[in-house]
Amino acid sequence: MLRAISYSILAVVLATGTFAKPFPSSAAPQDTSSKTALAPAENVLPPLDLGAARKVMSDLPNSKATAALVYVGTPTDSWMGASGVSDIISNSSARADGRFRIGSLTKVFTAAVVLQLVSEQKVDLNQSIQHYLPGLLPAEYPPVQVGQLLNHTSGLPSPDRPENVSEEEMRYKNWTPQELVKLAFSQPMEFTPGTKQHYLNINYILAGMLIEKVTGNPYEVEVQSRIVQPLDLYNTYLPGSDIRIVGTHAHGYQAVQLGGKTELVDVTEGSQSFTWAAGEIISTTNDLNVFMSALFSGNVVNKDELEHMFTVPDVPAWNKDDKDVGMATLSMGMMRTEIKGITFWGKTGARPGYANGMFATRDLQRKVVYSVNSTDAKGSDQNQLGIKIGMAAFGLK
Repeated sequence: MLRAISYSILAVVLATGTFAKPFPSSAAPQDTSSKTALAPAENVLPPLDLGAARKVMSDLPNSKATAALVYVGTPTDSWMGASGVSDIISNSSARADGRFRIGSLTKVFTAAVVLQLVSEQKVDLNQSIQHYLPGLLPAEYPPVQVGQLLNHTSGLPSPDRPENVSEEEMRYKNWTPQELVKLAFSQPMEFTPGTKQHYLNINYILAGMLIEKVTGNPYEVEVQSRIVQPLDLYNTYLPGSDIRIVGTHAHGYQAVQLGGKTELVDVTEGSQSFTWAAGEIISTTNDLNVFMSALFSGNVVNKDELEHMFTVPDVPAWNKDDKDVGMATLSMGMMRTEIKGITFWGKTGARPGYANGMFATRDLQRKVVYSVNSTDAKGSDQNQLGIKIGMAAFGLK
């Protein structure tokens, strides 16, 4: 089955963060009129070297990827570039303004909407999801706080692919959130909520259902009205049941073995309902830069609630074999990555044919957004190009 896969853009040097319990709450409704929530400059970055960024993209298409779209920015300069082809039939050049499936970058949008609702006193991070969605979780499950969904410390199990559904059916089936919940909650909890961290889409499926219950509107309508429209993200949309990517875009391909040789199968079209509020959005590098810049600046989420997106819980990462795999690196909606003493915040995400990332220093002194048209959505080798793009953009070698 072709599923959403989470990729890391950079090698991670783990550093613990302290997460207050209970989650702090804002006492006032959100006011985004004139916020500046940027952290003080704390990173000493090498000069921007666009030549290095161009160089790592120069040999596309190749066996690992057919195209790459990149945005790199500083407070005074920005660059958008593309390499490779938009499709392997016409061999037409990929365009830097092309749309792509952003995958789990969707979680940043979802977390932002929930935190807006917290600011509006419509949602309490310390309240259980069972309170808002009664009867949805099995009775034997312990209370799971809304905040624990957003930072992946819920302990909830993940939905498994049904044995009677083929890979082709999975690609086109229009799943409902209720079906995904049923697939997941036939299994026991993985761990006691709040004690470990395990990155799973089911947490954000429930977050999407929470948004709908509290607002009375479809998830897509709330994201559109609260984030996409106010920020004028003209090339960002939520496809719902539409299996296409509308507008300019580079096709996504999956390498498969057919008759003893490798063939590229076009996987651009497909239902995104299996990831829904965890991974359905379509956007561009420029729109994601605008969103990330506004978010970090405090113009999307109230600055008090925004701190949750820059706070990693002080818990170990979960491993099914109970092995020590380090500490948590995920916050509410985002992830923290450190290398050579420099801290980056952002998110990675993927759908079949597309491996993406958006990262920045918290003070926005350096930003990168990329989409790699990977030919191996099931593996991790294709992310090497994403790693190289990120390293080059931040001047790190």
